[in-house]
Amino acid sequence: MNQILSSYTASTTELKTSLNSILKQSEGDTVAILNHNTVSSYLVSPSVYEKLLNIADDYLLSKEVDKRLSQNVEPITVSLDEL
Repeated sequence: MNQILSSYTASTTELKTSLNSILKQSEGDTVAILNHNTVSSYLVSPSVYEKLLNIADDYLLSKEVDKRLSQNVEPITVSLDEL
């Protein structure tokens, strides 16, 4: 069985019939959507989704920085005032 990574759960049937009540009960927290007692998806608030996108963007940016630093190119020193 898959691990449920949420404090709140709802079935697909509940999701279809009472989305607003699920959102209200979860108070903005993530909701695991279950189909036959197996997690089929997660319902996240806009703020959680935005945070996840920012984390993914930061991760990808750090990978690009690592890649460029490994190219042994002489770095250019810049002050914050120059930016």
